[in-house]
Amino acid sequence: MQKTTKDWSAQKYLQFENERTRPARDLLAQVPLENPRRVVDIGCGPGNSTELLAARWPQARVSGIDSSPDMIDKARKRLPGLDFSLADIAPWTPDAPVDVLFANAVLQWLPGHETLLPRLFGLLAPGGVMAIQMPDNVSEPSHQLMRETAAAMPFAAKLANAARPPLPPVGFYYDLLAPHAALVDVWHIAYNHPLADAKAIVDWVSSTGLKPFLDPLGADEQEKFLAAYSAGIAEAYPPRADGRVLLRFPRLFIVAQRA
Repeated sequence: MQKTTKDWSAQKYLQFENERTRPARDLLAQVPLENPRRVVDIGCGPGNSTELLAARWPQARVSGIDSSPDMIDKARKRLPGLDFSLADIAPWTPDAPVDVLFANAVLQWLPGHETLLPRLFGLLAPGGVMAIQMPDNVSEPSHQLMRETAAAMPFAAKLANAARPPLPPVGFYYDLLAPHAALVDVWHIAYNHPLADAKAIVDWVSSTGLKPFLDPLGADEQEKFLAAYSAGIAEAYPPRADGRVLLRFPRLFIVAQRA
């Protein structure tokens, strides 16, 4: 995870571990390497994605980096045999070229993809692969309502920069990487997660997209914001036939292999 004004909560993040790990599995399945020697999970979070990497390549040197102390602490406890380090992704440089750079649901938080992604790609060994998955959901009701709720609050000025900007189009990433790559594969998947109720959607986003909206607020302001946001979510995500709600969640995937 990337830095915010307050640390991320691994406990909240793992409340929906199965749903959050599924895109990492789908991304990993498309990495065309059999025997990488060095694998790094950047933005490793609590280690759920790192665990997949270690299981697929047990002979590789697998490690993880993250900017959140809580996430790194949970990852170390989960996978004590692996190396986890506290680090910011933007300036991070490994001690040797990497065969797999795996970035599951982290790079959407960092600006400057036009320079960041080529820099990361350049850290690969010849034939190495950079595998990226990013939520592409800022146009979904879950995130539209964050912006609309913030704009309607008397403390709207505090939240002027809270929203995550939309990702560039697919062609941007293809054109950015293709001139330097032997392979570039870019695709979208829209997951539809059945959750218990509208409150579960609020719980889901409270540890990710909603966090930058809540961090600048005092306790009373948070309560006011959450009440209005929760009411909007309940209206936007009505119960289905079995009483559950469906959270539609589009994600962008990129696999690029160095020549």
